Amino acid sequence: MEQAVKIISAKYVTHNVRQFRLEKPQGYSFVPGQATELSINLEQWKDEKRPFTFTCLNSDDYLEFTIKTYTDHDGVTNQLSKLSVGDEVIIRDVWGAIEYKGEGYFIAGGAGITPFIAILRQLNNDGAIGNNKLFFSNKTDKDIILSDELKSILGENAVFTVTGQKDSQYDQRRIDADFLKAEVKDFSKHFYVCGPDAMVEEISGLLAELGADTESVVFEQ
Repeated sequence: MEQAVKIISAKYVTHNVRQFRLEKPQGYSFVPGQATELSINLEQWKDEKRPFTFTCLNSDDYLEFTIKTYTDHDGVTNQLSKLSVGDEVIIRDVWGAIEYKGEGYFIAGGAGITPFIAILRQLNNDGAIGNNKLFFSNKTDKDIILSDELKSILGENAVFTVTGQKDSQYDQRRIDADFLKAEVKDFSKHFYVCGPDAMVEEISGLLAELGADTESVVFEQ
């Protein structure tokens, strides 16, 4: 399936992360955590497909994507940074391996937070946020996507770590073995991991070493 849809709003939520809301085709549905391949509906760009995660709820009457834009080279996200309301993008079928399976720990690096935004919003909407905990690593304070909303959903269970800013107001530890041993109270719970490939590989390995059930570690394949 390919369908061209119009942008109905676009705003920056950090200095380099732009949130787009799009028309939602009738009957189009997804599970929180899932993604689609998106491209720009211009002749020279429509075959340049990139995966982006839905950050809205399935019950919303629009589709939302929260996209980090890289303007240092002329790629898809740079082009997306130039689009305006009324411009069109192409969406396709939904897919994705990150799905909520039960209470646990969400571990995100940078734009890896995006599949968790929809999951946490849905849990909050359902009154089912429970004791889920988020560890969210970024380079600087200004890189943290939707920090206020995540804090309002999770309270003290939203733990932000900043690794590249000496005067950060947040925790400055890396999410490594020492961090996990200090912060994780129960390694039998579910773990949801998303971020740069190297981070996902490292943390998945550490969780296995620390006794997490590998069947309970959910990450994007």
